[in-house]
Amino acid sequence: MTLSLDSTEQPTIVWLRDDLRIADNPALNAAAERGAPVVVLFLLDEISSGIRPLGAASRWWLHHSLEALAAVVGQLGATFVLRRGAAEPELTRLAADLAAGAVFWNRRYGGPQRTVDTALKTSLRATGLTVQSFHANLLHEPWTVTTGSGTPFRVFTPFWKSCLAGAPPREPLPAPAPTSLTGVSGVTSDELADWMLLPSKPDWASGIRATWSPGEKAAHAQLEHFAVHDLAHYDTARDAPGGDATSRLSPYLRFGEISPFQVWQRVQRGELAAAARRNAPKFLSEIGWREFNWNILFHAPDLHEKNFRADFDAFPWPEPDPRDLAAWQQGRTGIPLVDAGMRELWQTGYMHNRVRMVVASFLIKNMLVDWRAGERWFWDTLVDADEASNPGNWQWVAGSGADAAPYFRIFNPLLQAEKFDSKGVYQRRYIPELGTPAYPQPIVDLKKSRNDALAAYELVKRAGNSA
Repeated sequence: MTLSLDSTEQPTIVWLRDDLRIADNPALNAAAERGAPVVVLFLLDEISSGIRPLGAASRWWLHHSLEALAAVVGQLGATFVLRRGAAEPELTRLAADLAAGAVFWNRRYGGPQRTVDTALKTSLRATGLTVQSFHANLLHEPWTVTTGSGTPFRVFTPFWKSCLAGAPPREPLPAPAPTSLTGVSGVTSDELADWMLLPSKPDWASGIRATWSPGEKAAHAQLEHFAVHDLAHYDTARDAPGGDATSRLSPYLRFGEISPFQVWQRVQRGELAAAARRNAPKFLSEIGWREFNWNILFHAPDLHEKNFRADFDAFPWPEPDPRDLAAWQQGRTGIPLVDAGMRELWQTGYMHNRVRMVVASFLIKNMLVDWRAGERWFWDTLVDADEASNPGNWQWVAGSGADAAPYFRIFNPLLQAEKFDSKGVYQRRYIPELGTPAYPQPIVDLKKSRNDALAAYELVKRAGNSA
């Protein structure tokens, strides 16, 4: 049923996706400036062509993030609406029912998402609506950072130098004041519980609940904690998984509960201790890697399915032994640092970055399992599973991606543990049976499996040389 509204009150729909925040939200700010009633829509679309359905851990995070967002939208005075289905018919139907005057959203950069958004812009504008998209979720939009010849960067260092040499990131936008917006009554909305995003039988999320607090407020608290307490020793402590020196902002950035502009402002321009300020460039380069992966995905939208370097299509991946793959997934490989990482992932929905590289290298180069199997497991189990960074990082370790580590760089998990967890703090935290007969024997011989991996890579090299 279409709502009857005066033409000067035709509502604005703000369509949120991976930008579940109020502050520094250009689409929401534009709606506030327009002055009409505001309907904030979250549309769960997992069926439009090419859209990748969320993994289980991401679904858990999304549920709690939407709960937090709904409360804040209500405080602003706007109407919060949940809908589920293919974006084009659902959004078109809502705009018609509301007799909306405008639809605003913040831009997305994945290939299937851009296809959906472009089609919607065309069809909605054809009905007379004002439709506008905004730059909100990357410091630099992918088409704005190119080489001197206008092509995309394939190597991180010149990419990030180019970013730093350009105009500095804009200032974050303020949040609309409480009760500054008006909503629309009588709009139907799905019930969040009906989406069944949370696990129930069994409920495996107790460790994730104990570790994380989704939402915009928690995101800013985490940023402040990192800036005040951890950034000062980020350079020396970030690689030690037994400590807590990383920012742990990745899930908040993935769901847009905080923007990279807000992170940049706090770390680059905010008040910091002298040691923290010295470390700011190193930390911000990690934000740069997020930007780089999105830049790559923009130009290679099938990054989670296809080798970025075509010569890797010749790699002779054997069929994995299901028992060995399960041992890796469950943290029962007999290699302590690998097992600790995989158990951390299962318990908390997260894994320390150094350990992510180790477990990925072990799967790909010691177990000779196709990187895509590991990427899929991380997609399902990580709360920060990001459409660009997850496949980009897996391909980096595999050697098949942009600016990738060479294939012959194989992380020795024993040496990595000796260097970064020499006292075994991290390993014993997640493997209480370590050093007892209950702990399994290694499923592979590290030296032999390394040699087997290098022999397999020779086929890739020969394919590349003969091309």
